[in-house]
Amino acid sequence: MNSYSSGRRSRRPRGGGRRRGNHERLRGPQEPVKPQKKTFWQRVAEFFGNGGGTKKSSAQPPNGAQPSRPARKPERVEVTSPRLYVGNLSFDATESDLFELFNGVGHVQNAEVVSYRHNQRSKGFAFVQMQTIDEAKRAVEELHDKEFLGRRLVVSGAKSDQHQPR
Repeated sequence: MNSYSSGRRSRRPRGGGRRRGNHERLRGPQEPVKPQKKTFWQRVAEFFGNGGGTKKSSAQPPNGAQPSRPARKPERVEVTSPRLYVGNLSFDATESDLFELFNGVGHVQNAEVVSYRHNQRSKGFAFVQMQTIDEAKRAVEELHDKEFLGRRLVVSGAKSDQHQPR
């Protein structure tokens, strides 16, 4: 027998000793429940005016989930070039699908679905280059908020490079 082992099994389970958790069922119904002691970080947050950490704000859902962000209206960009932004695009949409859709409005020069570089999955938006600015304006009028592959499209003028901050 090894010198470090007594040969007897320990009575404690391997899980780490005492049971933690629901102590209310062990306590009798007449005993009052003690308030929990605040953690160090709860006291620090309370000191700096965060409200103590035990109160829940009314903005948070009761089940502890993250509060949802308010829906954002897509920015409406005026059509000043034949290049169009197509948002809220189905992840299954291909460049040929966009080519066919926009060809019904005018002549399409180029359609490009933006995708992630590492796995080639669509990011959900695309750019379409029309022949003229008039065709681009007509495409925005006809295709904006139209259902395409199960989603409502957002079609607007694409921001040009000179408008973007560097």
